[in-house]
Amino acid sequence: MKIRLSHADGRPLYVQIMDAVRSGLVRGSLRAEDPLPSVRDLSSSLRVNPRTVSQAYAALERDGLVQVRHGKGTFVAPGVRPEEKERPRLAREVARRALADASRHGLALGDLMTALREMEGGAARGDGSKEDGR
Repeated sequence: MKIRLSHADGRPLYVQIMDAVRSGLVRGSLRAEDPLPSVRDLSSSLRVNPRTVSQAYAALERDGLVQVRHGKGTFVAPGVRPEEKERPRLAREVARRALADASRHGLALGDLMTALREMEGGAARGDGSKEDGR
């Protein structure tokens, strides 16, 4: 599991860790019963206070996404179905960040929607260009 934290991101670090785990579930790089890095290992690799990682893991446990097995570590909960719960939540979070970033740059929702539609058309062709070739 690869996690990148950004101090420029407006979200608290523990939320960024939670979102990285959720993204891993949605992408399939994390599956039910997979072990997560220990609090000590993850805090060391991310260079954050262990309490930050503990806070993220505790919130993920409250959400039913992970299980703490005392003496064994933290694991993705058995039976987790990210396609039902996490995909919509992750999409909302990505949309929220995109809207906030667009607003900081003086762009309206319509501008952002147009750009997304153009990018989607280019991504489908793999060239990143506009759909209508302009």
